[in-house]
Amino acid sequence: MTGIFAPISTPALLVDKGIVERNTRTMREKAIGNNVQFRPHVKTHKAIEIARLQHGGAIGPITVSTLAEAEFFAESGFTDITWAVPFAAEKLERTASLARGVQKLNLLIDSASTLSAIEEFAESNDVKFDLYLETDCGYHRSGVNPEAPESVALAVRMAGSRHVRFGGLLTHGGHSYHAVNRTEIEAVALQEIAVVRRFRARLEEEGIRSLMRSVGSTPTCVVARNFEGADEIRPGNYVFFDAFQAAIGTCEVGDCAATVLTSIIGSYPGEGRLIIDAGALALSKDVGATHLDPEAGYGIVCNERLEPLPLKIYALSQEHGQLRLSQPDKAGKFRVGDRLRIIPNHSCLTAAMFDRYHVIEAGAIVDEWKPARGW
Repeated sequence: MTGIFAPISTPALLVDKGIVERNTRTMREKAIGNNVQFRPHVKTHKAIEIARLQHGGAIGPITVSTLAEAEFFAESGFTDITWAVPFAAEKLERTASLARGVQKLNLLIDSASTLSAIEEFAESNDVKFDLYLETDCGYHRSGVNPEAPESVALAVRMAGSRHVRFGGLLTHGGHSYHAVNRTEIEAVALQEIAVVRRFRARLEEEGIRSLMRSVGSTPTCVVARNFEGADEIRPGNYVFFDAFQAAIGTCEVGDCAATVLTSIIGSYPGEGRLIIDAGALALSKDVGATHLDPEAGYGIVCNERLEPLPLKIYALSQEHGQLRLSQPDKAGKFRVGDRLRIIPNHSCLTAAMFDRYHVIEAGAIVDEWKPARGW
């Protein structure tokens, strides 16, 4: 086997360190320039080395999506952590153990029943929890309706509880992924901030002061001109970006830092198609920006030098990817054993398929990073 990445067995995840450094530096400098606290999400990469790059080589506040991530990063010295998924009370014992060992572990809730479970546990276990109230800013996935009286009542109850510290309001403009251009993304960014700004103002009428207003999705954080009205941002995908982000205008294809190295394992020139050894368990089955291109396929197909090719991944099974040539007369140039690189549709899910990242710099393999896994 010859080629740039011959020592690597496929499928494999390649991470371009130079691009990651550029992406992380740009976002960090934007946060500093706008005087907002920077609490980047680590769920995209789940790797200690990249979390440090997000903070310029240092340790700083982070956002996680699983308790396993929180434990993993705490073991490496990250002690100011927000777990930005609505909290499940069955994890109270394990969570309390972690909370006692870090400076701060912010938990997210959006229901009175979860608050009751936390208070009951705290009272009998001599522990006090830091809580944020998740607020729906239009994504409609989770979070309280900021206009509803019961949401105000829940916030008042949190503020008055002896067993929790009510730290702030957290929202996520995930509907920015439905945008078709940067103008629509910017509208979501403005909405995201406006919702928590108004909700905090309403709670101040109830005597609740100094709540943090935490916002963030990669599209809104990239496109927003400023963050006036917010106190903290939590972008995550920007570290790698991906084909979806490029399609909606958040980034350029050249900003995508994570690619899947794969081998051609079947060639059928007469049918104008190829088979690769990267299937759903290497690429995930996340479709691309189908609201912009109904036939987006499962990633951007490139050669080893990351030059786009006239190929489209049109189907995935567990370990097989099926590619179709848009220029059938070039079928003969692709042979079994050739290597390709795929820019994935969703780098977060794709990265989660691999237990290690092959780090490249200037086209050479320079390191190997091992991310957190599990829940």
